Amino acid sequence: MSSENATILTNSSRWPLMIDPQLQGIKWLRNTYGDQLIVLRSTQKNYLDRIEHAIANGNVVLLESIMETVDAVLDPILGRVLIKRGRAIKVGDKEVDYDPRFRLILQTKLANPHYKPEMQAQTTLINFTVTKDGLEEQLLGAVVKAERPDLESSKAELTTQQNTFKITLKVLEDDLLHR
Repeated sequence: MSSENATILTNSSRWPLMIDPQLQGIKWLRNTYGDQLIVLRSTQKNYLDRIEHAIANGNVVLLESIMETVDAVLDPILGRVLIKRGRAIKVGDKEVDYDPRFRLILQTKLANPHYKPEMQAQTTLINFTVTKDGLEEQLLGAVVKAERPDLESSKAELTTQQNTFKITLKVLEDDLLHR
């Protein structure tokens, strides 16, 4: 997973929606968050209660295997519709205290899903689908790392710089727009 995708998963103002047919993204998330990741499915009996608990405690929730539509009760969460001066969020008929550390990550196994425009506006799509070009790039990286580690470390350093510059550019653009 690229560091750009890692930044989107942790710092975006919209919830990440992972298109992950081969489950590579879930594997990465489990390695990254470990036991702190709460994994739920909308088919589980008490999943809404567990989401409410996670919202109040600032946990990271992975809602896996969603389809092209999600339960309407999740709309206020997806839209981050906060009430009472940003301190609570309505889930169903309950008001739940909102901890700003709360993160919701959505995942689908569908290879080419079609979501409603509202859903796309509330999420950032991250496509983890493995492609031939992606595999070739990974294999080339492994060969270069074995034969020319100096070039691989230089590439890693330049990639880190490029991502830092992208983040800085985004922050500066946001700052300029808020003036």
